[in-house]
Amino acid sequence: MWSNGGALLDAYDDVRARLFVRLEGLTDDEYLWEPVPGGWSVRPGADGVFRAEKIEPDPAPAPFTTIAWRMWHIAVECLHVYVTTAFERVEIFEWPGAAAVWPGTAAEAVAALDAQFTRFRDQMSKLDDEALAGSAGPFAAELSVHTYGGLLLRALDESTHHGAEIGLLRDLYRHRPRARPPRRGHSCQYP
Repeated sequence: MWSNGGALLDAYDDVRARLFVRLEGLTDDEYLWEPVPGGWSVRPGADGVFRAEKIEPDPAPAPFTTIAWRMWHIAVECLHVYVTTAFERVEIFEWPGAAAVWPGTAAEAVAALDAQFTRFRDQMSKLDDEALAGSAGPFAAELSVHTYGGLLLRALDESTHHGAEIGLLRDLYRHRPRARPPRRGHSCQYP
């Protein structure tokens, strides 16, 4: 029997699977790579704890963000916050505060992102189509998604959008210019 919730969860699982295939073999250098100066990343503070950089409200234009920051954004600003506010009904008063803490290594970040994908899916899988049409609370309304179904679509959108960006950054990292030794037998000098 067709279920809107089931179809949306299938799409969520597909997006998750594609992202985690793209994260296979992610190195720490790649995870923290900054192809342009002045961007946001995940950096250690004076206490040695890694935190995502964030300013509220977001500046316009938004700064460039690293793979590390985008993983934090999907896991914490999206999935964690959606579960905390819509299912647990806990308001987040101090932002980003403790929510900015994020792993400084690729392997730990992949595991943390996976945990948040699982946590969100576990909550959504408890809802039938009728419950998906129910109010997800005041925070969801701030996102202009008033229902649990709308929140699931928002999670799909954020995960797809930023997951694709992560994939592109991995491609750019792999094909970035590097110093190459001169080829033998060529006397041409290029500026």
